[in-house]
Amino acid sequence: MQSRRSRQAVVLQSLLSRLTWLTSTPQETRLSALRPPTEFFDFHRISRPADVNQAVSRISYNTRYFSANYMLIVAILAVYAILTSPLLLFSLAFLTGGFAAINKFAPDPVQVGDHVITQKSLYTALFVIGIPLLWLSSPFLTFFWLVGASSCLILGHACLVEPGIESEYANIQDTV
Repeated sequence: MQSRRSRQAVVLQSLLSRLTWLTSTPQETRLSALRPPTEFFDFHRISRPADVNQAVSRISYNTRYFSANYMLIVAILAVYAILTSPLLLFSLAFLTGGFAAINKFAPDPVQVGDHVITQKSLYTALFVIGIPLLWLSSPFLTFFWLVGASSCLILGHACLVEPGIESEYANIQDTV
């Protein structure tokens, strides 16, 4: 009787652990992988790599080790790029707000005088105004600035920061 209850407890515990795994979001797991700022900005570990092979190995290790921190840097740079470009911010808000308003307030055709305004005609008007506005706000320039700025920051940091002592044990563990 006791062993049956213990088996039931083990089964119940394994089911609960699976349920908590299913309910955790990818953002929670990524945020839990953030390294502390003291480790990320450890100035005592900054040095110039001796050669290209050492630089490549540092980049390989650090991009995996600090991946959550690097994603946070890209997100912060993206928010900065959008906030410092008022026309891009306005055009994105205009298009997003237009889509939301059309879906919420105009799902059915509306009779205005002799004209029937359909959802299709509202979307056409939104695109006729929104796409040129978006084109003038230069989203491609912003995107390529984001790629260039984040690449320089991430590759520079990954190249200059020496891997910690735990990287040596990871190499030994991989070979065993």
